[in-house]
Amino acid sequence: MYIEESGNPQGDIILFIHGGGVGGWMWDNQVKYFKDYYCLVPDLPSHGKSKCELKFNIRECADELIRLIEKKKDGRKIFLIGFSIGAQIAIDLISKKPDIIDRAILISPLARPMKYTKKIIRSTIPLVIGLIKNKSFQKFQSKYLYISDDYFEEYFSGVHSITSEVLIKIYEENMSFSIPEAFSKATTKMLVLVGEKEQSVMIKSAKDLETCNKNVEVIKIPKVGHGYSLLRPEEFNKLSDEWLSDKRRKYE
Repeated sequence: MYIEESGNPQGDIILFIHGGGVGGWMWDNQVKYFKDYYCLVPDLPSHGKSKCELKFNIRECADELIRLIEKKKDGRKIFLIGFSIGAQIAIDLISKKPDIIDRAILISPLARPMKYTKKIIRSTIPLVIGLIKNKSFQKFQSKYLYISDDYFEEYFSGVHSITSEVLIKIYEENMSFSIPEAFSKATTKMLVLVGEKEQSVMIKSAKDLETCNKNVEVIKIPKVGHGYSLLRPEEFNKLSDEWLSDKRRKYE
């Protein structure tokens, strides 16, 4: 797994985990803002610079990132920020090793399995792969994800290089995910951010996480869909900074 490292080598660590179909580049605004921290930004398997034949697997990604954290920790605080499938990876990681993570911000994690949708993915993706790789369609799709024009070519290049088999696996992993049993016992302080305009299953997932673990706080972000950190990076950075440093007010 390719890891981009930047910021203060002696600072506390923030591990940024991107969503499916994008790449570590989605965190550029955050990496610039959190320059006093040591920022670790992986490209997940089959994304960006992590081109490999391995099948995408949430739990295996979590295991590899645990090994990275244990190698880099060296007595420092560790913070996680994950988006979408990256937030699912963070949840699995925290469930396995809560003692190594101080605080986490989980943006739009799906925590309810979508069994019916998963069943039709394998038969549907090969039929629409041409559309998925169509530039005009992805220009429209990028607006839904709040990807700016500055990053569209990088986004489209990544989508265009993903095979249908990898895409199927990413969707299957995402739609099969459920809250691990050990999550309820995790002591990590977690902030879950969900857009007011997201699908109802995403909003219900946030509530499930809050119900499952007393250390979870949920904020519903007004007038936002899937991609808060991309749509309003300055606002997201300020909120995250306050949360990670424990200097924020209690949000409603």
